[in-house]
Amino acid sequence: MQFQVPQFLEIEDKIFGPFTFREFAYLAGGAGLCFVLYKLLGLFWGIIPMLLIAGFSLALTFYKPNNKPFINMIEAGFKYFSQSKLYIWKKHVNKTKNEKPEIMNIGGNKTQMMSENGVRLNGSRLRDLAWSLDVLDLKKQK
Repeated sequence: MQFQVPQFLEIEDKIFGPFTFREFAYLAGGAGLCFVLYKLLGLFWGIIPMLLIAGFSLALTFYKPNNKPFINMIEAGFKYFSQSKLYIWKKHVNKTKNEKPEIMNIGGNKTQMMSENGVRLNGSRLRDLAWSLDVLDLKKQK
């Protein structure tokens, strides 16, 4: 028994001529809001808000950055500005002008050199040390 599997599920159907239902709703909503502003404010006072609404409606309908609907970009921008931000890393510079950063010797025991110099191991240095020990360990390669 064979079944037909639907394909192209992400593509919306064209219902109103060349427009999908969503695109038609954006156009009709923008035109309706422009008409309401024209009736309430008249042409002289309502031309600027009508142009803004018409431009936004046309952008929602036709503008597709990176082949995605413009409404996705608006949603992502709204989420970005409305959510709190978490800053994980901030650089703290405590160097004087004459002090140069120390360059560590690659040869020798790194952990011994770090403990002698009083260098504390934070997560990134510890990760780098573990990675270099895994890569440079000749016993594991044999």
